[in-house]
Amino acid sequence: MKLVSTRALATSLALAALTATPVAAQDSNTVTNTEFEAENDPFIWLEETRSDRALAWVEKENEKTVAALQTDPRFEELKAEALAIYNAEDRVPGVGFTHYGLVNFWQDADNPKGILRRTTLDSWRSDDPEWETILDIDALAEAEGKEWVYQGFSCLPPDGTRCLVSLSDGGKDASVVREFDLDTLRFVEDGFELPESQGSASWVDEDTLLISRDFGENTVTESFYPFTTREWHRGTPISEAREIFRGEPTDVSAGAYLLRDAAGTIHGRIAYRGLSFHERAYYFEKDGEWVPLDLPRKAGPYGIVDGHMLFSTDVDWNTGDQTFPADSIVAVDLEAFKADPNGAPKELVWAPGERQTKRGASTTASSLYVTLLDNVRGQVLKFDYEDGEWVSQRIALPENATVGVATASNETDQIMFTSTDFLSPGTYYYAENGVDLVPVKEAPARFDATGMEIEQYEATSADGTKIPYFIVKPAGMEMDGHTSTLLYGYGGFQVPQLPSYLGSTGKMWLERGGAYVLANLRGGGEFGPEWHQSAIRENKQRTWDDFIAVGEDLVERGFTSPDNLGVQGGSQGGLLVGTAFTQRPDLFDAAIVQIPLFDMLRYQYIGRGASWIGEYGDPRIPEQRAWIEPYSPYQALNSGKDFPRVFFVTSTADDRTHPSHGRKAAARMAANGDDYLYFEDTQGGHSGGVDNEQRAKLRAMQIVYLMQQLMDE
Repeated sequence: MKLVSTRALATSLALAALTATPVAAQDSNTVTNTEFEAENDPFIWLEETRSDRALAWVEKENEKTVAALQTDPRFEELKAEALAIYNAEDRVPGVGFTHYGLVNFWQDADNPKGILRRTTLDSWRSDDPEWETILDIDALAEAEGKEWVYQGFSCLPPDGTRCLVSLSDGGKDASVVREFDLDTLRFVEDGFELPESQGSASWVDEDTLLISRDFGENTVTESFYPFTTREWHRGTPISEAREIFRGEPTDVSAGAYLLRDAAGTIHGRIAYRGLSFHERAYYFEKDGEWVPLDLPRKAGPYGIVDGHMLFSTDVDWNTGDQTFPADSIVAVDLEAFKADPNGAPKELVWAPGERQTKRGASTTASSLYVTLLDNVRGQVLKFDYEDGEWVSQRIALPENATVGVATASNETDQIMFTSTDFLSPGTYYYAENGVDLVPVKEAPARFDATGMEIEQYEATSADGTKIPYFIVKPAGMEMDGHTSTLLYGYGGFQVPQLPSYLGSTGKMWLERGGAYVLANLRGGGEFGPEWHQSAIRENKQRTWDDFIAVGEDLVERGFTSPDNLGVQGGSQGGLLVGTAFTQRPDLFDAAIVQIPLFDMLRYQYIGRGASWIGEYGDPRIPEQRAWIEPYSPYQALNSGKDFPRVFFVTSTADDRTHPSHGRKAAARMAANGDDYLYFEDTQGGHSGGVDNEQRAKLRAMQIVYLMQQLMDE
């Protein structure tokens, strides 16, 4: 079983689904607030995703922005640079170990939507691997007249040839699921096929699936995620699939899944109810009944290793006469757990040291590998249960780098690791036994990093907390405050921001004399659960304060000046940038607001906004509205301040944060006579462009904007 911790799953959902908290019951006061917001918002019609009026507005705004950015004489050169990097044939093809080969998803100029392909380990390690195409997404899209975006491929373990392929039309999170045969490399005629929905589907056996979907009335939560799971047998209508677990409509989401070990053996079923984005209730099926697991709400299953059931907790876990610290890993004998899910003895596997936190974990056939952050520097530990105790060994990966597991085999002890930083394009290491590393691939450089350097500093936030950040400085940079500097941040959902190769940013920005800064803000996951939990809900302003403090520190140290300082972020990071330029417009002269949250007094009604109440609070509740209203950027646009020329970037196909946040912000700035740019791509979803051409265009537009704001006189 591949390990998925409570936090790792939350992280995945934060980047891919942003799950949520239950929507609070509304009293008369909250209804009045809701009606007031709707009736007094002249741009609420922009919340209609594809109405003629809204799309006509989008078209007009796009024309203005294209004229401002794509006609800039630097645009075509920048786009060509980005596209050359994205389509480069010498990219290292990342792979995953499977029983049917090393699998890679590849996009280039000839395959813009991508191909799923496989090769052998020996072939992949060569300079010119030989690939067999499993599925050609471009050919499929053309044949079916759809804008298919590949979203995943899962096969029946341990060695079945039947797989489930997930496809999104235009980049939405919602997907269709189809059965695929690895022997024939074709979709199975009259095989399993699930209509478009959020949710999951997984194999029980060759003729049975567990499915969590939108089954119609009373099957999705107030956040629009499924809360029932059904068992569907081949040859029967999906409407007759037997329900095996049901959560509550007020949950974020709920579902059930199989508890499988690395060999594919099923040891039972586990179910969960997402009580909030950060809280879950878990259940284990015993004798046909769902037994609630006695876990903290911020703890959950972590996987199976060496005959033990593992758990992870984000809070101190008091059980019996034992206390396991937050962020630790706890083990229970698997057979004892199955016999008595709550009474089996527990033991500590690992607990974090000061400024340490675990990022995630993987398993091979016999070992657990945990990726850690130690003061935002990476390391990997290998864990095994030997002679009645847990022992660990640090993997000999480079120091002072971002390291992690690239892929691990369930069937053997084969594993691959990666190492990178801002200026190093990345190295792959292979270990047949999990320990003895051999460098096997090194990614080529995409920009000239000669003389550039990476430094780490700390800023002091409003409450005195030290906030670390990295700066990547161009060669010959003078400390005179004139360097054009891009500050990036996120600061939410316990997601860490780590050094990684800058690639196109290095080529398009650093080579032209710009500097790049990455901030490690509270609300993120760089220093463990407390770093996150100290800056959510009533304390969310701390995240915004941290970002502003980093900007101030950059100016005070002479790295840059307000006229040369820009900020960028997406999703939660878009909200971060929105608070930055509305609270301190004097500190920044450029702001790229991507796929943002922005209207925080109505966000719970827009798209899947109700799913984020666990992070921000519920503005329908007066006490919680008092936390949110002072920083909500949409309302702050009416403050009369002199804002910089902002660049909003959204996507019509984004069914997570919804483009109306950016639309309404741009419309309000227009009404107030403020300068701004707005661009909405009609495809791409929450993650941006669906092909390299589209990604290159968007990146070139952003860099042109930054140059116009921060480099041009």
